[in-house]
Amino acid sequence: MIAIRLNDLKQYSDVLLSRSGKPFTVRFVEPRDAQALQAYFRGLSVRSRYNRFFGAMSELPAALLEHFTRPGEDDRFSIIALMQIDGVETIVGEARYEFNPATSRLEFGLSVDDHLQGQGIGQALLSNLECRAAAFGADAIFGETLRSNEAMIAAARKAGYRFTNSPGDWKLVRFEKHIDVAPVDIPCASWRLAAEQAASQ
Repeated sequence: MIAIRLNDLKQYSDVLLSRSGKPFTVRFVEPRDAQALQAYFRGLSVRSRYNRFFGAMSELPAALLEHFTRPGEDDRFSIIALMQIDGVETIVGEARYEFNPATSRLEFGLSVDDHLQGQGIGQALLSNLECRAAAFGADAIFGETLRSNEAMIAAARKAGYRFTNSPGDWKLVRFEKHIDVAPVDIPCASWRLAAEQAASQ
């Protein structure tokens, strides 16, 4: 449904709230974010990086970092969650997603800074991703995680995802959710812009 206008990415930014009510901004990653994004991944615990990438990784390899910072490349998009901490805008979470028009499904992966886990940031990111999926016209959204990643499994269960075995790896579990046509409860800029595009056609 939505056609991302890569020359004006700011219009797709959203302001979300943590469980305590503290706001944070979610926006597309851009090339200028490369250094800060790399620092974020380096700052994650070994366990969190392993959970995110299903393997040992101390930082993003240069080629993968470049892919992360180029929105729309290979029809994949990366977003970052930014929060003011001690007066400094800091990356506190990230997600990467891809919409497959052939299957009408959106696949994603995400992480949250270890020091801020349990504060509702991951839950808010999940809802935002569902809205972004709806803007693409997706019928479903899904992700995969290690069976040992109790935090991600708990967050997905709380958000209403159903669980199945991963078709590719027995160590992984897949969680999936049907997407409603209109994300009334989780509005986002992507959905608003998609609706405007549809109305103008």
